[in-house]
Amino acid sequence: MLILIAGLPGTGKTTIAKAYAKRYGVLHLNSDHIRRELGLWGSYRPEDKARVYEELLDRTRAALTSGKTVVVDSTFYSAELRQAFAELAEKQGIATKWILATAPEETLRQRVSAPRPDSEANEAVLEKIQAAFEPMEPPFLTIDTAGASPESLAEAIHRYIGHG
Repeated sequence: MLILIAGLPGTGKTTIAKAYAKRYGVLHLNSDHIRRELGLWGSYRPEDKARVYEELLDRTRAALTSGKTVVVDSTFYSAELRQAFAELAEKQGIATKWILATAPEETLRQRVSAPRPDSEANEAVLEKIQAAFEPMEPPFLTIDTAGASPESLAEAIHRYIGHG
């Protein structure tokens, strides 16, 4: 199974994905970690973004091919980016579940205003991605991360994907 967690910076995508991966023993892949590994931290030129997503897609493909369940978190701000992952899973005959992480505007701004180990996004990046974020096509689960524990959100995702 492929579980994809999308959303704006500061929505808690990585926190939720880590909690889910830990609780249910699945592989977690994250675009910011890959950006750092590729030496592209701080570089958001179109070709650098494309390289990060290409590597994320390649790693997802390899994990799915080896039979692993994978949870991937990234902004997935465009329909084109989302489509590449949906097509990958479809070609492999693997179920895909989309999760949209959300939080109130005030919460997002508060979260991105402080340094975070898993993201370099600040208010300017938040605003840029908000302007570019294309609506997601159903079906997907929307989860509001404000005031909920990562563990309870991981459980909600698990129920949504049909495991309880």
